[in-house]
Amino acid sequence: MVLKIGLVGCGAIGLEIARAIDRGEVEAELVAVFDRNGDRARELLKGLRGKPRLLELEELVEGSDIVVEAASQRAVPEVARAALGRGRDLMIMSVGALLDPGLRRTVEELARDRGCRVYLPSGAISGLDGLKSAGAGRIDIVTLTTTKNPRGFAGAPYIEERGIDLSAISKPMVIFEGPAEEAVSAFPANVNVAATLSLTARGARVRVRIVADPDIEVNIHEICAEGDFGRITTRVENVPSPRNPKTSRLAALSAIATLRSIVEPVKIGT
Repeated sequence: MVLKIGLVGCGAIGLEIARAIDRGEVEAELVAVFDRNGDRARELLKGLRGKPRLLELEELVEGSDIVVEAASQRAVPEVARAALGRGRDLMIMSVGALLDPGLRRTVEELARDRGCRVYLPSGAISGLDGLKSAGAGRIDIVTLTTTKNPRGFAGAPYIEERGIDLSAISKPMVIFEGPAEEAVSAFPANVNVAATLSLTARGARVRVRIVADPDIEVNIHEICAEGDFGRITTRVENVPSPRNPKTSRLAALSAIATLRSIVEPVKIGT
């Protein structure tokens, strides 16, 4: 039986997911898409060989086996309730929304009550398998340092509220330091990976440091985790999405890989 996928969000990540399914890279069928911006959704559909339908959210959920959210943190509550409430599996790309304890509890309870699965791809980082294993013991602290070109932070609430002139940054500059919960609210389009780390670390402290560096053209995520297991360090230098410098291409690839793991019989990794 072919897995039927409904895609919510037709931006940079949604486009990559749709194209991968359309090329046959995932043994599944993209049956429908939805986006609040109808023009963007129609533009996505033009480039596909398959014929997914442009539907309203409720109709998309009804015709899907799994709903993929690739819209925004603001969209997650509505999408999650619509999908899980109707017994559909759900993939969430805007993981930062789940650092809201109330929403996370709602998602967990709905999934448990309806017998659904919720998938959170690793996004633009590596090493989550090791961190999950470490979480079976004790994790004391996780630190994330994210470094991007200043233009990748354009439009972030933290930048707008403080009137930071990104064009004036001429050398590497720390623009934020704080807990993961604050980071995902301050930079909702940049550090969903901080939320993923926080959820994986199961209550351990996750500290985030954000650096703007005008001399780089990659998005760098450096992670260090310490606990009774020892120490894990990882560094990823990501190519930014050609359509959205705020996110990394690896984020879309992680979603594609997660969809493959759902339909493939052999699972690799923790």
